[in-house]
Amino acid sequence: MKNFVVNCIVHGFLLVFAALHLTSSAVAQDAVFIPNFSDPARRLTKPDLSTLKLIRFLTEDDYPPFHFTTAEGTLTGFDIEIARAICDELKLPCTIQPRRFETLADALVSGQGDALIAGLARTKENRAKMAFSSPYYRTPARFVALALEPLRDATPELLAGKTIGVEQNSAHEAYLKAFFAKSTVKPYADREAVRAALKRGDIELLFGDGISLSFWLNGAQAMQCCRFVGGPYTDSGWFGEGVGIALRREDALLKRAVDYALQKISEKGVYTDLYLKYFPVGFY
Repeated sequence: MKNFVVNCIVHGFLLVFAALHLTSSAVAQDAVFIPNFSDPARRLTKPDLSTLKLIRFLTEDDYPPFHFTTAEGTLTGFDIEIARAICDELKLPCTIQPRRFETLADALVSGQGDALIAGLARTKENRAKMAFSSPYYRTPARFVALALEPLRDATPELLAGKTIGVEQNSAHEAYLKAFFAKSTVKPYADREAVRAALKRGDIELLFGDGISLSFWLNGAQAMQCCRFVGGPYTDSGWFGEGVGIALRREDALLKRAVDYALQKISEKGVYTDLYLKYFPVGFY
């Protein structure tokens, strides 16, 4: 049953992939905002890779569109193509091995792989055990309103007096209470309940994780009811430091190589192409 559900999700993503450089602060391209975490002021040079013969990536295969196995048995996804782009840029062979998510960190630390690319957040706890590349995406917070809502931006002033739904006991709820004090914050038990409340018109907007919301807006459940309002909220103190490629702490050369490759694939437009391919409704 699980494989059937995953295959249905995968099939849905493949049907909607579209050929749809913004700094983290943002630049628009045909109304689609493309994240780019490469600092143009930080010019990285390619390190001497003569001692590197192979990069063994570890990942997970059950989280579309980031990493998943198609019905034909092919491992693919945004993370997988980022890994392959890194290897192409460095001109190094690489392997990509899927494992259960809960085993990945231990497998990396014990030397069963060289790099872990599976949406692992750069938290304080994870950084104590592993090194991380520069982030290649963040998980921004976003506002969503009904499609007919005339609002085009979401500021504390514009949302004063509005009723905003949010998942209870979340960082998103805490953020609203801290910065949108003139709005009515209405917590719900889970994200499904918040989304249902918005569709019914019980609330005027919802506030939550931009990535999961982009999947919802692009899926059948939303039924084209709603749209993003305003830009992304990326405050690391509330919404995390982003997602990077995890490496063993002692592999300083590999970290420099991966950071260099991430910068180059951003400069060459490879990252933009992959973002537009896998996120038809961008989460920025």
